[in-house]
Amino acid sequence: MISVPMRDGVELVADVYAAGAGPAPRPVLLERTPYGRRKARGSDGAFESWNPPPPEAVCRRFVERGYHVVRQDCRGRGDSDGEFVKYLNEAEDGYDTVEWIAAQPWCDGRVATMGVSYAAHVQTALASLGAPHLSAMFLDSGGFASAYETGVRLGGAFELKQATWAFARARTSAATLADPVMGAALDGESIEEWFRHLPWRRGHSPLRHSPEYEGYLFEQWEHGRFGPYWKQLGIYGRGHFDRFPDVPSLHISSWYDPYIRTAIENFRELGERKTSPAYLVLGPWTHGKRSLSYAGDVDFGPEAPLDGNLASDYVEFRADWFDSQLGSLDSTPSTTPPVRYFRMGGASGERDAAGRLDHGGRWLSSTTWPPEEARAAVFCLNADGSLTSQPRAVADYLEYDHDPRGPVPTIGGQVTSGEPVMVGGAFDQRPDDRTFSLTESRLPLASRPDVLTFETEPLERDTVVAGPVVARLTVSSSAADTDFAVKLVDVHPPSADYPAGFAMNLTDGILRCRYRDSFETPSPLEPGRIYDVTVEAPDTANLFARGHRIRVDISSSNFPRFDVNSGTGAAETTDRRQVIATNRVFVDGRSTISLHLLPEEEA
Repeated sequence: MISVPMRDGVELVADVYAAGAGPAPRPVLLERTPYGRRKARGSDGAFESWNPPPPEAVCRRFVERGYHVVRQDCRGRGDSDGEFVKYLNEAEDGYDTVEWIAAQPWCDGRVATMGVSYAAHVQTALASLGAPHLSAMFLDSGGFASAYETGVRLGGAFELKQATWAFARARTSAATLADPVMGAALDGESIEEWFRHLPWRRGHSPLRHSPEYEGYLFEQWEHGRFGPYWKQLGIYGRGHFDRFPDVPSLHISSWYDPYIRTAIENFRELGERKTSPAYLVLGPWTHGKRSLSYAGDVDFGPEAPLDGNLASDYVEFRADWFDSQLGSLDSTPSTTPPVRYFRMGGASGERDAAGRLDHGGRWLSSTTWPPEEARAAVFCLNADGSLTSQPRAVADYLEYDHDPRGPVPTIGGQVTSGEPVMVGGAFDQRPDDRTFSLTESRLPLASRPDVLTFETEPLERDTVVAGPVVARLTVSSSAADTDFAVKLVDVHPPSADYPAGFAMNLTDGILRCRYRDSFETPSPLEPGRIYDVTVEAPDTANLFARGHRIRVDISSSNFPRFDVNSGTGAAETTDRRQVIATNRVFVDGRSTISLHLLPEEEA
């Protein structure tokens, strides 16, 4: 165990895994974490006989491959000193750690970083300061390009996983562990019951017993517009890409992970701005669960896990990549394609032995994302519920009432750290006993009066979508503010295993309409006025098999993934009123969704 001094005198604790006493200089792999440097994490996947493996087993393999490894507790977490403020200390702390390691006699001057989720966010944070001895970055499921647009907010709406994460971490904070009364108070709170009574206020939340964690959560939540707060080091890599060291980078994420968009942006921007190579890997998993073949209630087949397909396991996958980029041992330069992505779909659609839908899929590669062969195709939302390449002139608009007291429930999707109120993955879009909902209905979401559903006729041939999903809607509302949420769904036809079919969610996005023109300058809606808005959903890749339908759902909520728009236009954390918004979507050519399609032979 070592202590690494920071510029402000705080010392952060780390473990060094090295080959023998007085080890010879080698490249060093650095992982910084708020979860405990000696704790096993599920995101490390399967390794040898473990799932997950203990950190010492993972580090031992990296040492065998020619590296020293440093695992460090972030400020205010684990054994490290200082106060934890989520994300905002990581740029300086990471920079200081890299440069301190580079100066040690057991480092050859090269420090590469790796890690999942928060341990990826800390990498872009330190890179934003241009750490001169940073030599490579392996960013898995994180690394903020802009936390405002991916990870903390999306389309202006607040991601409530930040609340569940804060509550879970507060229960393991140093202050809580040292104070049995605080621990008992937090243990006595029901996060599920608190989610039934939003909005929370400072001092009136389940985190009120832990002011340190309540404070940073409300700072995030209260800063609704994009401004100086969101341009701080650690959460806005986009503003510092030119300062990032010119080093190789690998960006990995999953179709059911919140950080798809940031992985793609980091890959694109660093690939264009730097001479060093950038790589992108997109799998069919939930957050960090790359050793599994399934996500939620859907299985993607034997090709889905990283293990046995992209490498023997996640440890070897990382070691191989570092070898190819750092020239360790007898490695040769990488011949890996810039982009590897998993195209979901193409299997039987039957229920497998574990009770999951057999959806299948396979790995493909390309030089760019979206794939160079993909072409944008526009589908029209029609009043009769159809989704067609040409508009059907039937009616002017469809309308529904959005009642904040009964929002549309989240069923899977790009969710992480949401337990016990929500989980990510692919699910039939029908609530069941696992669904957190403010109503008791078990009917399909498409049956709700506040959900508009548009779908194609059964497809005559396989159709592959690979790329971003963008809805351009013409809308109006009776309220001063409202949200529009968009979901892309693969509708499996009825079968013996699924007599009612299976509506499998692929991706979903949202827009808070006060930010329709600018995240920096929100403005209220004028009731009844017609606006053109754009709702972006994270990218996906899926084969819609012959006989399936492509479906798009439009609503005004997705709870508890996102906080619910009250309709008043007031600040989310202080508003005590809720109004029902009558929302209109103008159809028959005025509202469309754009998908990227691969040529038929690519299917």
